Amino acid sequence: MKVPPFALLLVSSSFLLAFAGGTSAQPFAVTTAAGSPGLEATVAENADGTNHHALFFSPYALTLDSTGNLYITDGDAIRKMAPLGTNWVVTTLAGQGVYHGASDGTNSAALFNYPQGITADHATNLYVADTYNNTIRRLTPSGTNWVSSTLAGLAGSSGSSNGINGAARFYKPYGLTMDLAGNLYVADTYNNTIRQVSPVGTNWVVTTIAGVALLPGSADGTNSSATFNAPAGLAMDTNDNLYVADFANNTIRKMTPSGTNWVVSTLAGLAGFAGSSDGTNSSARFSQPYGVAVDSANNVYVSDSANNTIRRLKPVGTNWVVTTLAGLGGASGAADGVGSAARFFQPYGLAVDATGALYVADDANYTIRQGLLAAWLQISRLGSKVIVSWPAAFTNYLCETNTSLSGGAWNPNTNALVISGDYVVQTNNLGTRNAFFRLHKP
Repeated sequence: MKVPPFALLLVSSSFLLAFAGGTSAQPFAVTTAAGSPGLEATVAENADGTNHHALFFSPYALTLDSTGNLYITDGDAIRKMAPLGTNWVVTTLAGQGVYHGASDGTNSAALFNYPQGITADHATNLYVADTYNNTIRRLTPSGTNWVSSTLAGLAGSSGSSNGINGAARFYKPYGLTMDLAGNLYVADTYNNTIRQVSPVGTNWVVTTIAGVALLPGSADGTNSSATFNAPAGLAMDTNDNLYVADFANNTIRKMTPSGTNWVVSTLAGLAGFAGSSDGTNSSARFSQPYGVAVDSANNVYVSDSANNTIRRLKPVGTNWVVTTLAGLGGASGAADGVGSAARFFQPYGLAVDATGALYVADDANYTIRQGLLAAWLQISRLGSKVIVSWPAAFTNYLCETNTSLSGGAWNPNTNALVISGDYVVQTNNLGTRNAFFRLHKP
């Protein structure tokens, strides 16, 4: 994992001065992994390439497989970004970029109509919410080819009926995720419902698990007593809880399984109120939250699309604390940078990998962005002792000390390291001297 320059702190026997850190959330260093801001692809087959040589038409949703490959819905195509050393190689798996259609088939013979949801299973089968076809599709790898088939819904026919395979109906499905048992969950956006698509033998059975078709609302409750308003992104944690970016309500919702029921609650934001403020639970504000992802510690990440920011919801007891990790509310752009220095332009799809790295489909910039934890130190004083801490994600890093920045050697602090939550903590003796501290990977 690439890391930005180390954090630096100065401590003296009488005062403390921080040269890095200082935010309430770990800042993210944002870079452009693939695509070029302002350069739009016209035909996907001619837009493959490495890093900025690849072009995108409309990158909307993305997902990761178990080996770190990214898969992206891009206009009417399904694209793959494979890591190769420090590079990303972009190829087109299926569809034809800007040519709509509904046909199943192999590679470019399969046609899609603005798919805007995607997820992958452990066998690297891809599942796609083919939004404007109102269907759920699957792409199965076969050697170097990808074979597309339609699992549920009927192209050209919208509706809300439950049923098996092509008898079921959807109305502009967007978000898509999967549990460990192989059940799919769909944000049926224009229906204002959450649907489940379950494999039964060779069939796929579609049921509505929350919300009421065509009834927008913001009520919490169980199953159909809960209401949504254009639910978009979906993510699932390891306990099978679903997280929903409730786009038009400007809220983040949670769906907790309880037997055969689903209990819907609002974690953060306030329905009917748009904004960009950080805070706890309903004191936080969002503006058209779209993508959602969850990490192994159950932190929830959100692409706050109209604010052009990436937000995090951190569980603290029974509360959810919302902070802005990257971007600046109300400011669009394409700049790479750390924290609020980075800029996005309509960030939509979002994914997080096992190391905590974030991947963002930055739609109006025609790029895929990567966010990595920035190296930073936190520090406190207790008498003559200096307590330094840094994110535990920075494995194999050392906290080093120097008495001056103008010369001399940086020496590693050899005191014991203690893991406390998400942080590594080290206590050092200061005495009467001045000291600079830095986080450094040898």
